[in-house]
Amino acid sequence: MSWTTLRDWRGDFWGRVVFTNGVFDLLHPGHIDILKAARAAGDALVVGINSDDSVKRLKGAARPIRSQAERAYVVAALEAVDVVTVFDEDTPLDLVQCLLPDVIVKGGDYTESTIVGAAEVRARGGEVLVIPLTPGQSTTSIIERMRE
Repeated sequence: MSWTTLRDWRGDFWGRVVFTNGVFDLLHPGHIDILKAARAAGDALVVGINSDDSVKRLKGAARPIRSQAERAYVVAALEAVDVVTVFDEDTPLDLVQCLLPDVIVKGGDYTESTIVGAAEVRARGGEVLVIPLTPGQSTTSIIERMRE
């Protein structure tokens, strides 16, 4: 969904909107656990996917493994996910300010103080959730195992 369409959708949606974001390069059980927990926190889950350019800046020239279109398609197909949008910035702050979610969710490798957009969500009376990581699950470890 484009940001313009997302803004219109948000204006018409009266339920509790949850937001999370990430690269979602090689989908694994840890991703699924976070997405399911995020969806359980509200009436709709919006997922922001880092664009290919954003991933390259953050993770290096060898990433992403899959294109932003492929990553968005896979995430959008998940039952827990209601809306997917792509952002080109290094952080999702502009997207959070566009969406105005009621809840923002990240995995346990973050704290509330390190979640971009958490302060803005809290300032509007929203909630910040940190979901414990699923042990042994990370895209980096999958890539490392593939290289062995």
